[in-house]
Formats: sequence, structure tokens, C-alpha cells
Amino acid sequence: MILYPAIDLKDGQCVRVLHGDLSTATVFNTDPAAQARAWAEAGFHWIHVVDLNGAVQGQAINARGVEAILSAVSVPVQLGGGIRTLADVERWIEGGVSRVILGTVAVKQPDIVIAAALAYPEQIAVSVDVRKGKVAVEGWTADSDLDAITVAKRFEDAGVAALIVTDIDRDGTVMGFNVEAFGAMADAVNIPVIAAGGLATVDDIRKLKARKGVPVAGAVLGRALYNGAIDPKQALGIAA
Repeated sequence: MILYPAIDLKDGQCVRVLHGDLSTATVFNTDPAAQARAWAEAGFHWIHVVDLNGAVQGQAINARGVEAILSAVSVPVQLGGGIRTLADVERWIEGGVSRVILGTVAVKQPDIVIAAALAYPEQIAVSVDVRKGKVAVEGWTADSDLDAITVAKRFEDAGVAALIVTDIDRDGTVMGFNVEAFGAMADAVNIPVIAAGGLATVDDIRKLKARKGVPVAGAVLGRALYNGAIDPKQALGIAA
């Protein structure tokens, strides 16, 4: 299992928010590049970056912070937030992003995801953000009428590298993973699933690994990592 420490960018700073609500932001680092270096030095093999302002506004807002992260570390970076067109995808992949995450367009314009995955095999991920059973869009400011598995199944044969499934109802709460929900997605589709939202302790990682069925491929680490509830070395050891 691969662990992805998260760097969520709001107004150029590394923050954590509750349920995706930008008004609840807590600043953990004013230097995104320094935070990326810290996670790389802690032993993580990937970094998960989200442009929160961009996700809401539909275009790159924290590009400078993303570029600073890309310059600061050699580990691969996956990036989401405000990426809505093939030109956006091309820009970021050519700029050094290893995997581009598409969320809103996966619901509203799935053909863009399919075209991107064809153009950049294994470099496109789909973000499936779930609130009360339905997939949210536009930086989680709006809801669709689609359930998570319906959205995910659109891309089963498209060459998508991963599904990043976020439990919005638990995101930022440090109340523990909904292991069965993530497992149900892993069992339902043939795309690797990365779990996000609610991680509280290393026991969540243990439970995710121990569940029967198709293995969950990865997990995003957020607030619990920043507040010290999770020790990177211990977490990485369990994941491995």
C-alpha cells in the first residue's frame, strides 16, 4: 500500500480544512516547498497536492506553490484541483507532475478524462468525492445525482491509473476511515483505489490492509499526520 501525505494549498499556504470548507482552514505551513521536503525526508514515496482555491474556481490559483513543490522534491507528485481541460493536463504533466487528478470533469465531461488517459497512460487519476452517498463537484461546493460506483465504472477501460475516493463526511475530522466503503469500491471496479477522508491513527491503515477482498492500493494522510497522531515511520512500516 502506498501512503500519500497531503499538501492542500489555500492562498499559497499548506492548510487542512473540515469537510472541504475553505472557511475552516488551519494553516500548518506557510512554505509548501519546505513541507514537501519534510514529507520526502520522512520517507514517503509520493506526495498528494490539491489546489483548494483552484478546485472551487475551476482554474489553477496556487500554481506558484505547486511549482515550488515540484522544484523542491524528486519524489513523484499527484495534483488535483481546478484541472478542467486537456490543455490543463498537458501543462502540468509537462511541468513535472507525475499524475494529474480529475474530479469535476469526471462527472460533467467524462470524455475529457478518457482522452487524457489515452494521451497520458497511467498518469491520470479520477477523484471520486462522496458526500452522503453522492459525488460532489466544483471543489465540493455542489453535489451531483450520481453515486460513486456509477462514476468510477465510466473509466474502467480508459487506462486510468487510480481512483482517489474521498469520504467528505469524514474529511478533516480524524474520526477514522470508513473501511467498508473504500473496500466496496475496490471490489466493484478494476481500477486501484486510494482512500481519503477521516484517517485518524495507524490502526486505520492496519484495518484497510486487513480487510478481505480486493486490496486498497493506497491512502491519503492529512490532519492526523500534521498534528502528530501518526508517526511517518510507523505508518510506512505498516503500509509496506
